[in-house]
Order: sequence, then structure tokens, then C-alpha cells
Amino acid sequence: MKFCQHCAGPVQHLVPEGDHRLRHYCPACDVVFYQNPRNVVGAVPVSDDGRILLCKRGIEPRLGKWTLPAGFMENGESTHQGAARETMEEAGARIAFDEHALYTLFNLPRIDQVYLFFRARIVSMDRGFTEETVAVQLFGENEIPWSEIAFPVVSITLEQYFEDLRTQCFPVRMFDVVRNGERIDKSLISVSPPDLRSEAR
Repeated sequence: MKFCQHCAGPVQHLVPEGDHRLRHYCPACDVVFYQNPRNVVGAVPVSDDGRILLCKRGIEPRLGKWTLPAGFMENGESTHQGAARETMEEAGARIAFDEHALYTLFNLPRIDQVYLFFRARIVSMDRGFTEETVAVQLFGENEIPWSEIAFPVVSITLEQYFEDLRTQCFPVRMFDVVRNGERIDKSLISVSPPDLRSEAR
């Protein structure tokens, strides 16, 4: 940020009094501009026969790669609403959430993002999708194009889902993802008290 959103004057980058982080600050307006992590919400949509819905990306980044439907939350919507909206926009599918649907949460401090994926059932796939997607397909575990998955958070979520499917236990899982060169480090914190466990339907 170089210029103030209110007066268009030059913005300084400093640590405001009483704070401990660098912030963008307009001395003319005496306004501090706080920048916070962005939430990305998405779904793991499952068909009646147990296949997973994936979207082939029509835009960068990762053009032509496969992903779970997900995107940035909008103001005025809940995480569930955002995940359902993104699934409709990117895959043309209407979904219903399982009880205790939150499944994976990813902290990506390097890019200031938080990802939340929810388990969901596909209710219908009778609508079109936006230009962000060039194809939509249902995949069984052995059909997943693993080498063509767009993002590590999607690969991790899919791998974890199929592993949990075998035990029919789906605890909420939180990951910290840090990129070191080409390597993705992930630390798993499995949160699974009884009220956060749900059997697959």
C-alpha cells in the first residue's frame, strides 16, 4: 500500500504507538490500515457412490490442474455458506453438509491465508459453472490424478479423507504448512473429542 484509501496521501510503513508490528499508516488521517489473514473455504463433495468431485482449473495459478472447489469468503457469509457458494460457482453442484462437517484446517502463515474444508454430500449436479473451471469430474480413490492436483492443501485433504474412510472416523485435523524449497512440511494436530467425530454416511 502506497497511498491512503481516504485522502490519497502517501502512506508510511511503521510500528504504531502501542503496537508491535509494522503497519501501513496515514499521518494525514491518523489512520492505521490493518491487514489480516484471508480465509479460503471449500468442500470435499462426495457422491452417493462415494466418489469425490474435483474441478479442473481454467485460470492461474495452476491452470489445468485439479482441485477441490474452494475460494475466498465474502463479507456477510458464514464459512459453510462460502463453501457451498464456491462449490456451486466452480462445480455447478449443490451440496449438503454432514453433521460436524469441518474436516481440515490449514494455516499458511507464509502467504497469510487460512484454508477450511468441509465434508459434504452432493445433492445435485445440474447447473453450469464459471470460467474458473474447464471440467468437473467424479473420482474414486484409484482414479484421482494425484500428480495433477493443484495445491498441497488439496492433496493432503484427499489423502487424509481416504485414510479416514477406512476407519469411518473423521476427526477435525489442523495443519501448519510451511514451504522449504520444494518440500511441504506439515504438522498434524488431530482434534477428536466425541462430539467432533462423525461416521461417513
